[in-house]
Amino acid sequence: MNRIYLDNAATTPIDKEVIAAMTHVMENFYGNPSSIHAQGREVRTLIERSRKTVSSLLNASPAEIFFTSGGTEADNTAIRCGIQAFNIKHAITSKIEHHAVEHTLEMLLKQGIIEKLSFVNIDSKGNIDYKHLEELLSTNDRSFVSLMHANNEIGTLTDMEKVGDLCEKYDAIYHADTVQTMGHYKHDVKKLKVHFLVCAAHKLHGPKGVGFLYVNSSIKIAPMIFGGAQERNMRGGTENVYGIVGLAKALELAYTDMEAHQSYVQNLKDYLKNRLKEEIEDISFNGETDADKSLYTVLNVSFPAMEMADMLLFNLDINGISASGGSACSSGSNIGSHVLNGIGADPKRPSVRFSFSKYNTIEELDKVVEEVKKLVAQNVGA
Repeated sequence: MNRIYLDNAATTPIDKEVIAAMTHVMENFYGNPSSIHAQGREVRTLIERSRKTVSSLLNASPAEIFFTSGGTEADNTAIRCGIQAFNIKHAITSKIEHHAVEHTLEMLLKQGIIEKLSFVNIDSKGNIDYKHLEELLSTNDRSFVSLMHANNEIGTLTDMEKVGDLCEKYDAIYHADTVQTMGHYKHDVKKLKVHFLVCAAHKLHGPKGVGFLYVNSSIKIAPMIFGGAQERNMRGGTENVYGIVGLAKALELAYTDMEAHQSYVQNLKDYLKNRLKEEIEDISFNGETDADKSLYTVLNVSFPAMEMADMLLFNLDINGISASGGSACSSGSNIGSHVLNGIGADPKRPSVRFSFSKYNTIEELDKVVEEVKKLVAQNVGA
């Protein structure tokens, strides 16, 4: 069976050029980058060259880039260390953030490190209420704001410039979870009023287990992981050299002809959206779907209420289609998706997240529509 992979928001296939770059390092460079001998210095050069590549693409300084094990560690470091560095007692987030953000802030509240956790209002499509955000900023002491650039389940985009302006106005620290958008949009940190950005390489055709944290040079934080003096005393532990080289190569490739890539993938999303609307009655879409308001790699589809709704993804899988999804909370035993629950989605309607990459084709999407149409017809009203 030729499988169709439409779960790129979860992880992406590694680009062959990235594999080649990593393999070259594995085969030829083995020194510990902390060693002062020739082999160590060679590997240290590879890391710093990768750091320079990443920083130049973000218009940042190399000193502002710290390599991590991925997006979760980067988010945790930004939140925990950013809050503690400035003794901040009030944090602002939303009910539809990734658990790497939500659970970290909840734990800090439970531990008494922060005294108050506020949730900014969102509408039924996942859009931030910026007036409410300003109210929260203006009526509390200095705040830590953690809001993702694009929601990983429904794709709705947050205006980072607008959030940054508000945070600057009220002297707040701003952390943006950019795991889903790094490598898909250009981030110019000289223009964005943001203190922290994060990356997970496997979301942009790079390897798993590596990412980075951007820390604006205007602030200083202590490390979260202690050990050696790696990452300029900001993250103990021998560096994942092959992963770092792969990350830099993947980001470099992503920035090459990015506009053409965006256009191609946006066309895939629009095509599937329109075909599903034509072929299946009573479907809708979770989150924003307009190109200027939504992440172009994600389409979250809400299907008609059906018996055995939780089997829809399973049936897609056994028919060769890889996607993800769920439903809003409908019972104590089924916690469902906190994102769909947060936007008030109908718990009786199963949802599927289709997420695209440069490796998908229109022909694949035609097959997906045929299979989905068949499965819905078999289950609705059954």
